[in-house]
Amino acid sequence: MVNAKRAAVVGSGFGGIAAAIRLQASGIQTVLFEARDLPGGRAYVYKQEGFTFDAGPTVITAPQCIDELFTSSGREMKDYVELLPVHPFYRLIWENGTIINYDAVDGLMEKEVLRVSPGDIDGYQKFLEYSRKVYVAGYEKLAAEPFLRFTDMVRTAPALARLRADRSVYDTVSRFVKNEHLRQALSFHALLVGGNPFSTSAIYTLIHHLERKWGVFFPRGGTGALVQGLIRLFQDLGGEVRLSTAVQRIRVETRNGATVHKVETKENPNESFDMVVSNADLHHTYSRLYQQEESAKKQVRKLEKMDWSMSLFVLYFGTDRKYPDLAHHTVLFGPRYRELLDEVFGGSTLPEDFSLYLHAPTVTDPSLAPAGHEAFYVLAPVPHLGHAALDWNAIGPAYAQKVLTYLERVLPNLRQHVVTQRIFTPNDFQSELNAFHGSAFSVSPRLTQSAYFRPHNRDSHIPGLYIVGAGTHPGAGVPGVINSAKATVSTILSDYSEGRAA
Repeated sequence: MVNAKRAAVVGSGFGGIAAAIRLQASGIQTVLFEARDLPGGRAYVYKQEGFTFDAGPTVITAPQCIDELFTSSGREMKDYVELLPVHPFYRLIWENGTIINYDAVDGLMEKEVLRVSPGDIDGYQKFLEYSRKVYVAGYEKLAAEPFLRFTDMVRTAPALARLRADRSVYDTVSRFVKNEHLRQALSFHALLVGGNPFSTSAIYTLIHHLERKWGVFFPRGGTGALVQGLIRLFQDLGGEVRLSTAVQRIRVETRNGATVHKVETKENPNESFDMVVSNADLHHTYSRLYQQEESAKKQVRKLEKMDWSMSLFVLYFGTDRKYPDLAHHTVLFGPRYRELLDEVFGGSTLPEDFSLYLHAPTVTDPSLAPAGHEAFYVLAPVPHLGHAALDWNAIGPAYAQKVLTYLERVLPNLRQHVVTQRIFTPNDFQSELNAFHGSAFSVSPRLTQSAYFRPHNRDSHIPGLYIVGAGTHPGAGVPGVINSAKATVSTILSDYSEGRAA
């Protein structure tokens, strides 16, 4: 326990909430600041015309890391939120009519491999074992460990070298299976954490084993219900949540030999905290919140040279009818894969075609739409604004219609049944979430931007400043940001018990 200390957590995404819970449970009085009117960060919730739309994320994996937030606080998850299993995990559909139902139950994935490409079954079995080894080395051992020193990287290098983490996800998968559809099916997960399968480290093949081991889930009431359950846990522990309270800047002062962070909001321009945990966008943290610090200016320059993840075009829509045989998660692959991703991650224009992820939460929880209706969320990966400075206010509505038209491949006569919709573009990621370049997943998960080479969980130059969320180790995704909170708070507790940050 660390007593008589106050912490400010800036931003209430999953990483920020998880850090706030761990801090409060450790005896550090914690205030959680959120600029928007609802908690959740990217996991915002829109309600319109009887529909509930989760802004994201929508794929919940590794439920044990969520459960640990409750058990480590002396509570039980079942008293706060219910996670419902999703089957199949994903339905994958290609333009030539190939369909793969991706799941771990009853050997379904093995059966699908045999059906689609019988000659790849041995290779797939070997890939399963490889994915398990990467999971053990990259997730169980490293996901919640902060990489603060280069020696931390050196210590893990032999294991990662043996697993050839220097290769890309797609290259690694291709060494096990030959069928192109299977290669795409086993590599697309990198996109869920903002990475290009052709450049993201093979470490991320661990997601395949993680899903097989723990399953894929969806919270009853939507992702927003999970956010609310975690917020209630934080408040039950004595934590304070301040919504609609944007942190404008933070000044660092020294008082009696101790560092004090002066957090400025419109409501209170001079509130003192012993430490700050930022769940805000990395670039925003250094360029705006800590702009007066000389080391922050250097960090901004470093961040602006890094490779940032793609952005997203997101369309939320509701229909006045139900669709039979609909999967909760569907991925529709377009006519191109590598070429499309090259344009998404580095192109200066909007690609003519796209691949889409379709989320249909009412398959699992019908309460998220009026009776007889269906709620949807569809996203298309698009270039971030640093690569393609597009006028999304002008092109967004037409692009939405193009997406709906394409979806009629699997949702017949869709456009005449849409009764409500809203869009969220790279412009909104930038303006609503302060995301640098409108990036949807912060710094991209390339090998040279992972672990020690990723922005650290503890700032090296500003005492008492810590980072959580997609931009620090281990990276994006719900398990990633929740584990970032575990790594960050363990560092805080170690620092303060050793007197490092006192």
